[in-house]
Amino acid sequence: MVVAASAVVAVASAAGTMTALGEDAADDRRAARHGTPRTDPSAAGPAGSPLPAPSATSATPSGPPSPTASPSPSATRKPRAAAPARLYHHPESQVLDWVRDHPDDPRRAVVESRIASRPAAVWFADYAPETLTSRVRAVTSPAAAQGRVPVLVAYAIPDRDCGGASEGGAPDLDAYAGWIDRFAAGLGSREAIVILEPDSIAQTDCLSADRRDARLAALARAGRVLRAANPKARVYYDAGHSHWNSPAHQAALLRQAGAASSAGIFSNVSNFRRTADEIVYDRQVLDLLGGPPGLGAVVDTSRNGNGAPADGEWCDPDGRTIGRAPTLDTGEPRVDGYLWVKLPGESDGCKGAAGEFSPAYAYELASS
Repeated sequence: MVVAASAVVAVASAAGTMTALGEDAADDRRAARHGTPRTDPSAAGPAGSPLPAPSATSATPSGPPSPTASPSPSATRKPRAAAPARLYHHPESQVLDWVRDHPDDPRRAVVESRIASRPAAVWFADYAPETLTSRVRAVTSPAAAQGRVPVLVAYAIPDRDCGGASEGGAPDLDAYAGWIDRFAAGLGSREAIVILEPDSIAQTDCLSADRRDARLAALARAGRVLRAANPKARVYYDAGHSHWNSPAHQAALLRQAGAASSAGIFSNVSNFRRTADEIVYDRQVLDLLGGPPGLGAVVDTSRNGNGAPADGEWCDPDGRTIGRAPTLDTGEPRVDGYLWVKLPGESDGCKGAAGEFSPAYAYELASS
């Protein structure tokens, strides 16, 4: 049986497409545990709410451009394709805090250039519905002002992580419905990416059949609410990763959760599975899922540069590296983006407290 669960509460990043570091930008890992995004009381966002800051957590691994030749003067020029949207770099995160606070640390330059300067997802992992809308707006509003695309992680499903290291979330599904309503109210009207509940679908084997059906119905509702609040929001559903559930099993669960009406699926959150493996797996899931041809996948490439460890270790394993840089221009059919959902350097709980930034671990990932 595969261990599953993901968590990362990462919040910040750099914008734009960058070259890959590490191997093929691969990804290997299965599940990771989550932490709750921090908030900085001194950094007020719209409506006076604090900006969410990254607090990472990892999950437990579950289951095992080419130059174009210039046309001759007589050639007919084709309209140029629009440049891909650029990802939003949120200015608050644990790694950015560390970089600012340690100007003389010899590891600073590597960590800053290879991790802190890159875009990462902003996690909303605490329940706190009373401040949720303003905290989401504190991310989406500045992103819209910059014309960039924020990546937000909704992570408050009840019975989260099956009671494991990332346990928490809303007290019940009725409360969760209200939480999603408030999350949706902060999305604004510009393009945004929502990573909807890591591990929530792949890791349903701990639930009874009735509770599993209720969760999938709640996720289907969540997708409808998010899209109704902002039709430009791209909502992606949990596909686990390539060494977890079979494509057919995962697609059946995703279909029940309404994923065929969304932007598509995400995989490898907080894990280490290679990008190439995830692409093959995600395409298989999408083919079996059905839905419109525009459905795509996004892959978490934050720590998969060397793939998954051979022994299956998931908790801050040695020898890992950062993977492909975050981008929405992958050059791969049906692959909408490589994202850093888990912020590199935020511990799974072995090289530091779960969800906390470890400069030693960040330096190891960035310099390997």
